[in-house]
Amino acid sequence: MATKKNTQLHLAPPVDEEELIIKKRYRKRQQKKTMIVAAALILFIVTGTYLLLSFQQYTNVSTIKTYTNAGSDNNSYLTFASGIIRYTSDGVVFLNKSNVVLWNQPYQIQSPMIEATEKSFAIADQGGTSILVFTKDGLKGEIKTSQTIEKIALSEQGIVSAILKDSKEPKVISYDATGNILVEHDIDISATGYPIGVSMSPDGNLLGVSYLSIQNNVLTDRIIYYNFGTVGQDKANKAVMTAEYTNTIMPTMYFMNQDTSVIVGDDRFIINSGSQIPEEKKVIELKKEIKSTFHTDRYIGFVLKNTESTNYELRVYNAAGREVMSTDFSGEYSNVKIFGREVVMYEGSRACIYGLNGIQKFRGRLTLDAQDIIPVFGINKYLLINANETQIVRLVK
Repeated sequence: MATKKNTQLHLAPPVDEEELIIKKRYRKRQQKKTMIVAAALILFIVTGTYLLLSFQQYTNVSTIKTYTNAGSDNNSYLTFASGIIRYTSDGVVFLNKSNVVLWNQPYQIQSPMIEATEKSFAIADQGGTSILVFTKDGLKGEIKTSQTIEKIALSEQGIVSAILKDSKEPKVISYDATGNILVEHDIDISATGYPIGVSMSPDGNLLGVSYLSIQNNVLTDRIIYYNFGTVGQDKANKAVMTAEYTNTIMPTMYFMNQDTSVIVGDDRFIINSGSQIPEEKKVIELKKEIKSTFHTDRYIGFVLKNTESTNYELRVYNAAGREVMSTDFSGEYSNVKIFGREVVMYEGSRACIYGLNGIQKFRGRLTLDAQDIIPVFGINKYLLINANETQIVRLVK
């Protein structure tokens, strides 16, 4: 049987490889253009939103949620490990930011003062002899000192260094979290001066002490760093660095990180660098009296008194000593803190918030007399805390 020829079948024309390459390149160019336009649009939206939020100014707050507190007017608060420490002379409570109690520890401390790092915090009885060391999981240890406590410093793992005093000579003693003495410094006031400030590096290896004295009728502040590691073993009293500054009192010392420590005086501050033997990196003369100071691991901030007006200056530096923000403001705020790239100031129901770009983000009245204000996750959302209630609020115009 003869096979019929299919007249519907045709041979395809020869493939033009050059044309295929041109079409493929064209499609790639179109896809690239589409991706560039989409990325530009996303960047435009993100930039626009950032600029809107950065330069927007607010004067009111709107309450989102309210929690009832079982506290007292004597409560003090501090943020710690994604939660909140609430402490009084009767005990400490650790809460999450939804106001749920995670644990509580009763104690009797007449005049509590607190120091905190990222991993631990300590509450000491100023003028007493008790120090309690905590982590986010609760009590780690209790320390009983032989003399009354003036100041304390804390390392990440809970090593505590304390300035102690009695009727004779003061001491600086370092303890582990369970109260064992690690290092004890008997101080000869006539030789070094009286200890007025103390700080510890995060790893507990370095101890900085500020000593105040009068030499030849000149007020002198002597800064000594002690190294408890191998570097300090062959040094007298383990002292690896000493510096003297005249006509200033420098009671505030802290480590921003393992390598950077800061000393704050009444009209200047000093940045030292070095994880083993600190060296003076920068001295910044503020040329104004310091009303208050605050810091994080990235920024050093000051409220300065203006001599020619009743206003104050808010000034912030980075860890290298470069000024990143300065602005004048009016009003008295006893509480000033820095969170991320925002400075929060408050006094009762009055509050003011500045971004590190120098823009005033908020100035106005709150819905309660705040004992603490803490930024929380979300756009323009904050936690307001007092003895009676905790509120989550949003800034509004």
